[in-house]
Amino acid sequence: MIGLDLVKDEETLVAAYDDAEGVTAAFNLNLLARINRELGGDFDLDAFAHKAVWNARESRIEMHLESLRAQTVHVAGRAFRFAAGETLHTENSYKFRLDAFARLAAGAGWRLERQWISEAPAFAVVILRA
Repeated sequence: MIGLDLVKDEETLVAAYDDAEGVTAAFNLNLLARINRELGGDFDLDAFAHKAVWNARESRIEMHLESLRAQTVHVAGRAFRFAAGETLHTENSYKFRLDAFARLAAGAGWRLERQWISEAPAFAVVILRA
């Protein structure tokens, strides 16, 4: 049994990963805070902004942290330069179409036996059998 987030329109996906409350942004920026704490980094969290991007070709929503200005940060004794607008690609969340997922599963020796699909926003639970 596997749960799948299904492909939706771009506006819905970006809104889900760039929520108005800023929960996802805080989660994403926490990566820089952890680098600072655990690897001796000196990221200025206010100098980066969370950005959610739908990549239709790869069928995934991407999380990025965008540098708001040209800057140099240090991590573990190394310097890293960022141009204004340059991003750190921090996460991928893949979205599926059932037919494409069935082909992916078949390539690994599984077949889709049953499926249940929710109302919008569409999510599926499928049962695979070897």
